[in-house]
Amino acid sequence: MPKNFLTRGHSRSLTRTHKIAIAGVGTLGAAALAFSAAPGGGQTATTEAAAPANVAYSTEPIKDVKAGVTDQLTGAGQTIAAIEAKQKAAAEAAAEKKAAAAKKAAAKAAAEKKAAQERQAQETASRSASRLSVKQVSAKSYPDNLDGWIREALAIMKAKGIPGSYHGLHKNIMRESSGNPNAINNWDINAINGVPSKGLLQVIPPTFQAYHVPGTSWNIYDPVANITAAANYAADRYGTIDNVNSAY
Repeated sequence: MPKNFLTRGHSRSLTRTHKIAIAGVGTLGAAALAFSAAPGGGQTATTEAAAPANVAYSTEPIKDVKAGVTDQLTGAGQTIAAIEAKQKAAAEAAAEKKAAAAKKAAAKAAAEKKAAQERQAQETASRSASRLSVKQVSAKSYPDNLDGWIREALAIMKAKGIPGSYHGLHKNIMRESSGNPNAINNWDINAINGVPSKGLLQVIPPTFQAYHVPGTSWNIYDPVANITAAANYAADRYGTIDNVNSAY
């Protein structure tokens, strides 16, 4: 009996390459047996060994791979669409936030402008009130008597360019009315004609209205208005009230 070289101590497991080689040898042996069993007339007889079941390959795994790739592409497309949707939503949200910020800034600017205009108006009104107050305080006051009336009338005459002096006014007032602002002449020709002379300088109403000095009262009995109107008339007719020494 030959010695057994494949002892337990020298046995080893078959590798994947060995298994494939053995399977190939078995397949070739089965094919040779099928060929030798064929009839001489050229007709082949079908035997079970001619179509080993384990050499047939199925296409199902390929279909599964294709379906898996399609599913993956579909999933990837959906993921990209979701990312793009999120990006679009984020961009729209950023645009809305920017528009809201711009609107808020515009409203704030308008409010600040309005507040500045209101402050400026208040400051202008305050300055006007201050100037008016200073003007009223600085306005010279005159005593309510003949001396005060003449001095006030002279200040107005100077501002309006009407000539005359304190002495010229005073002497004519004393001759015409004795300093009585309510004096009225009811006996001379003017009175007979229905237009009596009135006031400190005995001015008839038509003359008073014609030579009235703006800024003074329209009351013919008002001392300052009467003096300035009479001095304005005398300046037009005689050059100055100082040149009048009698009825005029």
